[in-house]
Amino acid sequence: MDAFLNETEKKKTNYKGYILGAVVGLIAMAGIIFIAARRPSMEEQAAAVLEGAFTEGSPEFDAITKDIIISTTDKTIEGQNAFGSISMFIVGKVKNKGNKLIDGLEVNVAVIDQFNTPIKEKRVLVVPTQQAQLGPGETIPITLSIEGFKKSDDRANIRWKVTAIRIPT
Repeated sequence: MDAFLNETEKKKTNYKGYILGAVVGLIAMAGIIFIAARRPSMEEQAAAVLEGAFTEGSPEFDAITKDIIISTTDKTIEGQNAFGSISMFIVGKVKNKGNKLIDGLEVNVAVIDQFNTPIKEKRVLVVPTQQAQLGPGETIPITLSIEGFKKSDDRANIRWKVTAIRIPT
């Protein structure tokens, strides 16, 4: 028992293992950061998806857009965050009543006041982010949030507008 209490021999710490582990960890973190930095931004990805899409002003856009119906459901809610601003969680439905398959659809959502003046708006890529394609007669749900409203803002209505549409050729 005395030998156990009077242990005089100290164990040597293996610092080489700690250093090697730290170096391997730093190399792994640098690799992950390098891969993440090379990934294209969301704007670049959306631009790539909408490449060749019809936009406002073209006759094809007007012909295809008249068959897209977007409506707001009654599940849209408002919520106040901890900083005092209000967020709106908007839920809607997009229906393709036409006979063409849509593989790229971008819409603009605007919260407007009583005088039809936009308070805040947001562009979202619905197809292919919510669903890969929107076939003829199909309906898909769309959900998004718009943050930063003040209590005094007159949030009277929500306006949807198709801004870009792409059909496979």
